[in-house]
Amino acid sequence: QVQLRESGGGLVQAGGSLRLSCETSDYTFSFYAMGWFRQTPGKEREFVGQISWIGGGTDYADSVKGRFTISRDNPKNTVYLQMNSLKAEDTAVYYCAAPGRPYTRVDPSSRNVAVWGQGTLVTVSS
Repeated sequence: QVQLRESGGGLVQAGGSLRLSCETSDYTFSFYAMGWFRQTPGKEREFVGQISWIGGGTDYADSVKGRFTISRDNPKNTVYLQMNSLKAEDTAVYYCAAPGRPYTRVDPSSRNVAVWGQGTLVTVSS
């Protein structure tokens, strides 16, 4: 079964930056769009953004637009989430996600997500 493994979470001051990575050993990685979501206690998982399978297209939630950037390195089977100008409200567990079918965008509602990473905690201190 495909596995996704996030890394890069931690504690950062407000206004700072952090880069998350999500790696998979799946050789078909380049065929799949990849998404990032986040979740705080007591709230539903929230869409952060996604990148297309060829890496040419991205879209983001309004709350992170202009501050977060998603990129991917297909030969390394890795997708990144660069987070700049972090705010206290960005504190959450961040998950990478893959849809169940190739050449399919990630549904922001997460309905078509078939694989989740284990999550990595990002804490932004104010």
